[in-house]
Amino acid sequence: MATLNYLPPVKPSAIALGTVYNHAISLAVLGPIFGETYREAQRANSKEEFFKSKEAASAASAWGSSLVGSAIQTYGVGALINATGTLTYKGAAYLGSLVFAASAAPSFISQIATEKRPLDQVAVSLLARVAETVGLSVFLTWWGTRTNPFD
Repeated sequence: MATLNYLPPVKPSAIALGTVYNHAISLAVLGPIFGETYREAQRANSKEEFFKSKEAASAASAWGSSLVGSAIQTYGVGALINATGTLTYKGAAYLGSLVFAASAAPSFISQIATEKRPLDQVAVSLLARVAETVGLSVFLTWWGTRTNPFD
């Protein structure tokens, strides 16, 4: 039977607050989707008609996957902070930068070089991802991620 002893523990309140922090940033990027969904809800004749619509399903799916993804990312960053013994904001910023470079940088290079997306669109997405990685690691360091700080 497999055990989870090799996964570093992270303080539950850090996971909860980090999830809220990260999810708020994700919602800022997903705002146009939810704005269109809100307008569709106002145009619908009844609640039942709106809840059966395609817009409601896509908004619920985006919201749910964003929430789950935020929680997983928060645990991962908190576990990295604990596993590396990061105690300073400078160290947290470096760690967040490494997470950013590993997870998001390749997609931004692709968006600019291959997909030829507008630079303003890429810049907004870039700022959101920096806040989700570097900002999250600094926030979690400020809050504290260790379940027992004396270990």
